[in-house]
Amino acid sequence: MSSAPALALQDVSCTFIDRADRSRRYTAVQDVNLTVAAGEFVSVVGPTGCGKSTLLNVGAGLLQPSTGSVQVFGQPLLGINTRAGYMFQAESLMPWRTALGNVMAGLEFRGTPLAQARDEAEAWLRRVGLGGFGDRYPHQLSGGMRKRTSLAQTLALDPDIILMDEPFSALDIQTRQLMENEVLDLWAQKKKAVLFITHDLDEAIAMSDRVVVLSAGPASRPMGEFTIDLARPRDVAEVRSTPRFIELHQAIWAVLRDEVLKGYAQQLKVA
Repeated sequence: MSSAPALALQDVSCTFIDRADRSRRYTAVQDVNLTVAAGEFVSVVGPTGCGKSTLLNVGAGLLQPSTGSVQVFGQPLLGINTRAGYMFQAESLMPWRTALGNVMAGLEFRGTPLAQARDEAEAWLRRVGLGGFGDRYPHQLSGGMRKRTSLAQTLALDPDIILMDEPFSALDIQTRQLMENEVLDLWAQKKKAVLFITHDLDEAIAMSDRVVVLSAGPASRPMGEFTIDLARPRDVAEVRSTPRFIELHQAIWAVLRDEVLKGYAQQLKVA
């Protein structure tokens, strides 16, 4: 088997040009090197507006970097990353489809026979605790249930890489912790490569094998990388009270704190 990372961003920069005034440019991220090994859970944290989602879009093939390259299991990424599943922060369910229909959608688009797509979608709904809710439409589901449906929709395609953009940020703390534990349980079963974007440092530490800290923008770049050596399996609520978790939090926050202040100052200038 290849030892190449599941996902590798090499010297990636992304500069956006104002269409109305091409002299106005904004470099979101610059000279970023970031890897996620097969089976590794990596979280990226940083101030608001530092380019976290930009990097995720580059890894998904939704955004072409201005400079640098992206490799997927050692092969150059050309176009959409077909080996990745993307779970967005914003609501992404189709309101005219039931929960079952939403989970089936990707399988149908891939060409999976309808009966097989239905069986696989029903199995994934059961895995995320929604076995009896397949006939419900998104507006009939709670926020946590919609997130579970989105998770089943993403994982039903059995991607080798899972990209997650602050998927639980809108949930209450109890539902959020339940979802975090569900993700960890599902991840432990198949050990996919995960690139997880979050503003929540506690969440990043509780879930990850490694946490990468981005600097404040513009031209954000990784400025710290921390191995999370907490034993697995983990309960995200219980692990936060352990001495090692507290040590890691203090070490990462010591790097992140000044960047958060810089990011806040940048927002005030813009405002």
